[in-house]
Amino acid sequence: MKIILTRVFVDDQERALKFYTGTLGFVKKNDVSAGDYRWLTVVSPGDPNGTELLLELNDNPVVRAYQKGIFEQGIPAASFGVEDTHAEYERLKAQGVKFTMEPTEVVDRVIIAVFDDTCGNLIQIQTLQK
Repeated sequence: MKIILTRVFVDDQERALKFYTGTLGFVKKNDVSAGDYRWLTVVSPGDPNGTELLLELNDNPVVRAYQKGIFEQGIPAASFGVEDTHAEYERLKAQGVKFTMEPTEVVDRVIIAVFDDTCGNLIQIQTLQK
């Protein structure tokens, strides 16, 4: 068994697509509309057949309440692995990304940072140093 799809709820799919591809560097995998519904996924450019991230519209009141609640509590909606948290922090910060937590070693050899994805979520990046 393996994870093939996970999601983040977003308040604007177009803005999310622009941020997740243009700023973070993911690539669009699927973009299918069915009426008001849009199936929009991105993947890592280094693993185009790997786990897809669904950028799902938060059009359900329960989802909006959940998203707002974890954001206000500072809880990341997702965590992405990066080679070097410090370097990625600098790269994203130079692009105007707003961080709520600078790179921090939270446990031995694990460095994380947290940023606002502009679509209603906090996202964590992390490096496990060897």
